[in-house]
Amino acid sequence: MLIAVADLAQAARQIEEGYGLVSLEGGRHRDWGTANRIVPLGDSYLELVAVVDAAAAASSAFGQWVAGAAGAELAPLGWAVRTRNLPGIVIRHGLEVTVGSRITRDGRVLRWRLAGIEEAAAEPFLPFFIEWGRGTPFPGRSGAGRGSDPPPKIVQLQVLGDPERLADWIGPDRLPVLVRLGTPSLTSVVLSGADGERMTLP
Repeated sequence: MLIAVADLAQAARQIEEGYGLVSLEGGRHRDWGTANRIVPLGDSYLELVAVVDAAAAASSAFGQWVAGAAGAELAPLGWAVRTRNLPGIVIRHGLEVTVGSRITRDGRVLRWRLAGIEEAAAEPFLPFFIEWGRGTPFPGRSGAGRGSDPPPKIVQLQVLGDPERLADWIGPDRLPVLVRLGTPSLTSVVLSGADGERMTLP
């Protein structure tokens, strides 16, 4: 799940003090004018993202999306589905592919390809699709997200929108998403800890 924020350091404090979730420094997306922090959750992760170069952000679809939503509160921006068949999805929906990369704090290069950013920005209950580059370490496994082992898990995303539209967009995959009719938006994410404790963010 993406959370657009105005200040990464402040957002990191908010998410740790409010939810006990520890974020790690991510890196800078130079072509998009943004930077991020990651809350690793094993097979998934939360991403705090902020504009750090307004001019670069204004020239990219992703940067514009983040700039339009960033605020002082921890409000969900959007979500992504990881895939190993991006070409098939691109053909099925007639999407364009965006290539991205960033350097991690330890000097490694993360590479990925995205599709559906503009559609997700227009209808935030829809995910965009991401395919990680060969050999790229998955951010969700970069550390514990709550100072615990194992980290919390995402057990449900809650969205407002058209259930049939979402089902067609995602395809045959079954994902833990609760869809209610309403103005398209991602409203919250439910996490579960090792002890079964659940918390809803935001």
